[in-house]
Amino acid sequence: MMGWAIFALLAALVGTGLILAHMPRLIWELVGASLLLGAAGYAWQGNPSLAGAPRAASQTAVPFDEGLANLRNAFAGTDNKAGPWITFSDGLARQGDYESATAALVSGLKANPDNATLWVALGNMLITKAEGAVSPAASYSYEQAMRLAPANYAAPYFYGLALAQSGQYDAARKLWAALYARVPKDSPLHAELEADLARLDRILAGQSAG
Repeated sequence: MMGWAIFALLAALVGTGLILAHMPRLIWELVGASLLLGAAGYAWQGNPSLAGAPRAASQTAVPFDEGLANLRNAFAGTDNKAGPWITFSDGLARQGDYESATAALVSGLKANPDNATLWVALGNMLITKAEGAVSPAASYSYEQAMRLAPANYAAPYFYGLALAQSGQYDAARKLWAALYARVPKDSPLHAELEADLARLDRILAGQSAG
C-alpha cells in the first residue's frame, strides 16, 4: 500500500504544480496519460512487499545542458505558445528522461505546427538525446524552423553548432557563413560567429594539410 500512497502523493503534487503554472489542456492530457501509464506499470510489475533497493544513477546519462537551454531561450525571447511546452520538456530532460522530453515537444508541435521556436527546441533535444549525433529527424526540425522563420537566427546557429560538434565542418561553415553575412555587425552574435568561423577555418586547413 505504501507504493500506491507515494504514487497518489506524487500525482497530487504534479497536479498542483500544473494548476499553479496555468498549463494548457494538452499538457494536462500528456501528464495524465503519463501518470496512468506509470500506475498501470506499477500494478502489473510492482511488488509492494519487496524491500527498497537504492540504485546508483546511470553514469552514461547525458547531463542537461543549462547553458544551451539559456542560449536557446535568449534567441526565442517571449513566445507564449512555445514557452509552456519547452518548460515542461526541460523539466523532464533535467531528470534524464529525454524520451518524454522529446514527446512533450512533439505534442507541442501538434498543437502549434508552425512554431519555429518549438522546432528549434525539438532539434536541440533530438541532438542531446542522440548524444551529439545529427539524426535526419534533427536536421528536419532545424530545416522546418528555418523555413517557417527565415529571418530568425536560432535555427541556423544551433544547426551549425550541432554539425560542427559532430565533425561536419564544411556543412557547419556554410550555415554559419550565411548567418554571419546577415547578422548586424554590432551584435554579440556577429563577434561569436566570427570566432566560430575562424576556428572552423583552422580545422579545415589542418585537414587539408593532413
